[in-house]
Amino acid sequence: MSQKKRLDVMLFERGLAPSREQAKAYIMSGEVYVDGQKEDKPGSSFPETVQIEHRGQKLKYVSRGGLKLEKAMAAFPVKLEGKICMDIGASTGGFTDCMLQNGAVKVYSIDVGYGQLAWSLRNDERVVCMEKTNFRYLTPEDLDDRPDFASCDVSFISLSRILPAAFPIISDDGEMVCLIKPQFEAGKEKVGKKGVVRDPAVHEEVITTTLSMARENGFEIVGLDYSPIRGPEGNIEYLMYLAKNGTDAKYDDIRIAPEKDAEFIKEIVAAAHGSLDH
Repeated sequence: MSQKKRLDVMLFERGLAPSREQAKAYIMSGEVYVDGQKEDKPGSSFPETVQIEHRGQKLKYVSRGGLKLEKAMAAFPVKLEGKICMDIGASTGGFTDCMLQNGAVKVYSIDVGYGQLAWSLRNDERVVCMEKTNFRYLTPEDLDDRPDFASCDVSFISLSRILPAAFPIISDDGEMVCLIKPQFEAGKEKVGKKGVVRDPAVHEEVITTTLSMARENGFEIVGLDYSPIRGPEGNIEYLMYLAKNGTDAKYDDIRIAPEKDAEFIKEIVAAAHGSLDH
């Protein structure tokens, strides 16, 4: 029996509303449909397997997650035209949607959960929906292709569990954009109430450790920025751009050398807090 959750909570968690309050507003305005039926009570509870749609003013993507990849594509020289992609932690499919809208010819949408990927994507012939799939145990043989590009937006697990599995799966010239989430990387003693990490010093520490871990797994760091939107509960998150063949000359102008990490990280964390702390 699937566990039940409040509709406003699920709407927010699936990225269909930017906040719990906004989720309530959408529902009370009659813009939210559960399995095709309009629901106008934010406190109504449903199994987590239901399909939820927001039919009000359309977001650019099926969820706000697409805005994270959109920012990465603006900040970094990511080109997806004609590429085969992989969306790790696909959930509703915001990243998948953004990939397709930017020219990806095929996307492997992978998530440990099920029933979350938007119907529009589930029925798109360019999308390979891989539900109930724990990426940590995936091998190159499980896919028909070696993806050129991968995104990773996962929760309740460290990237140190993801990158070792991703490296052999992506193509030899493959790239990744990963969300660094301090709340899932920092030690428990550094995570505050409701799972929020507010201390910029902890953010710097987490990013430093994550960049070193990525290099240990064979990647070069070719970009770092902050996510344009906060995670659930208000956590600031960061975008890390990785290249498998990062020593290639095309990355010479953007590659981040380890000795530059501290200076670069401090600058990005300060910019994130300056922009999002208001």
